[in-house]
Amino acid sequence: MERASVTSRASADDEFELAGSIGHGLCAFVGVTHDDTTAQADKLAAKIWGLRIFDDADGVMNLGAADVGAQVLVVSQFTLYGNTEKGRRPSWVDAARPEHAEPLVERVVEQLRAAGADVATGRFRTEMQVELVNDGPITLMLET
Repeated sequence: MERASVTSRASADDEFELAGSIGHGLCAFVGVTHDDTTAQADKLAAKIWGLRIFDDADGVMNLGAADVGAQVLVVSQFTLYGNTEKGRRPSWVDAARPEHAEPLVERVVEQLRAAGADVATGRFRTEMQVELVNDGPITLMLET
């Protein structure tokens, strides 16, 4: 699962320093669950890079990140799998363990870069402060 937002700018820093920042592009929060695979990571990267959510010359969302040379900030986000159906405390049981999740998040980044994307990242397993300025705003949830 992933949430992607078209941004004017976005950055992620941990308690010590700036981890990554972008200008105009996409901020992608990537969550991984137990049965996610590398094939799904590849599909997600292709979807992020090709999703037609940028305006063309007529103001119609007709262009993908690849078409406009958008940058991508990828931030690992296990809390996307927080379940709030019962009680008042989220359950995180659907989020994958770090040893399964981290390689898949890295795979998404690798595939985006292989496709030609300028990718910045947050730091896995750190408390990130993420700042983004939505351009639109447009925020989508993508699932593979």
